[in-house]
Amino acid sequence: MVDYSKWKNIEISDDEDDTHPNIDTASLFRWRHQARVERMEERKKQKEELEQKRREVVMKKKEIENKKQIDSNLEEELKKLELEQKELEKREQEIEKAERNAPWNVDTISKESWSKTVINKTKPREDRSKLTDEELEQRYKDFVQKYEDKVKEYAILSKFDDAKQFLMQNPDLVCEESSNYLTFWCLNLEIEGKHDLMEHVSKQVISLHYILELSKQMNIDPRGCVSSFFTRIQQSDQTYMAAFEDEIKSFRQRIVNRAKQKIDDAIKECEEEERQKRLGPGGLDPQEVFESLPECLQKCFESRDTKLLQETILKMDPEEAKYQMKRCVDSGLWIPDKSLLNDDSNDNKDNDDNNTNDDDDNERIETKNDD
Repeated sequence: MVDYSKWKNIEISDDEDDTHPNIDTASLFRWRHQARVERMEERKKQKEELEQKRREVVMKKKEIENKKQIDSNLEEELKKLELEQKELEKREQEIEKAERNAPWNVDTISKESWSKTVINKTKPREDRSKLTDEELEQRYKDFVQKYEDKVKEYAILSKFDDAKQFLMQNPDLVCEESSNYLTFWCLNLEIEGKHDLMEHVSKQVISLHYILELSKQMNIDPRGCVSSFFTRIQQSDQTYMAAFEDEIKSFRQRIVNRAKQKIDDAIKECEEEERQKRLGPGGLDPQEVFESLPECLQKCFESRDTKLLQETILKMDPEEAKYQMKRCVDSGLWIPDKSLLNDDSNDNKDNDDNNTNDDDDNERIETKNDD
């Protein structure tokens, strides 16, 4: 059988519905509650004072009892202390009884049985310095393979609220790999001539950079900084926003400069590949050799007139003619008869005269020269 009698004696400040019309009801309830709280505080103070006196009496009794010799005066004092202790204990019991019999009110009707405070501990920031270059590269490849579409979806967003919600729903995107991927994508967009799209994506890149930088400063996992960053950027003053916009402009300029450099390097690489294809058997570029030849020799190669070439060589200084023709052979502009490749065949004028014979079957001007 449940005993509900204890619920009948409850004291509440506003337990009277009818009050005098000239009295402010709210103030009356407030005064009643204040008076009740003061009475409770007074009883609590009295109880604490009695407890303190009782402890002092007990300590004095122990001091007397611990003495080896107790005279008549100490015995008399000990009796007084015992009487005082009994009196104090009696008064404490009376106060406890009064508390038990006192009506319940909003301050005593319930008490906290237990409490628990839960603090979400943010994970510390990962120390990437312990990873090798191979591990970082493999992690980047795995990330791109798994999250490439999601990263691009984030990059297309324009509003801070949308970006915040998206990153909160996809916390795995808040990492160095995501930042690196978006940076490379901006570079490729600029190389492809998609400048407007690059500028749009750059804002999301810098937002991610700020989150990662905030993570470094606080030494916590960057996923725990998403809400803090977007709250700060949306409530920031003009100075902070100006710094944010300047960082975006600087990033865009770096992307433009890097893209231009990449394009120039690609052009140079193509030119070098073509130059390597043009190189003659001696490793010289026929175009460069042709442009550096004397004008008289250039006319011979432009006209592709073998007889004119032989006549021109005979008129030149032997050493100069030998030097220039060796360069022509090394670049592939001139492919002579194999028997004529002997250096001795070019050392005297008689052999040069023999070369003037119209034996065009064994020697010719290479047509590699670009007109």
